[in-house]
Amino acid sequence: MGKKMEYTPNGKIKAALRMVFLRSRERAKRLKADGYCCQRCGIKQSKAKGREVKVEVHHRDGVCNWAEIYEAVRKNLLNVEEMETLCAGCHDKEHGTDEATKVIGKNHVGSTGL
Repeated sequence: MGKKMEYTPNGKIKAALRMVFLRSRERAKRLKADGYCCQRCGIKQSKAKGREVKVEVHHRDGVCNWAEIYEAVRKNLLNVEEMETLCAGCHDKEHGTDEATKVIGKNHVGSTGL
């Protein structure tokens, strides 16, 4: 077994971003707008046994330069020099929130570490 890398590998970043894309509202909106049909041949998505057809959402111009994306993620999110460890209370104060303003079930950055 090899030594662990000092930084998050590109493949792990790409996999995480792919999961965000696959679950995104924008992707779902595109599928719905196109009626779950291929825009080139017109075939429709099907889950019928024996007649399964999958459709994918394609980026016409491709995804921009992956090297730039990795660099941006490392610079703005994974930069260890710009991180510090805080308790949940201090983290909430840093972001101008407190326990009384939290709503259970809502997306809240307060105590997620972001």
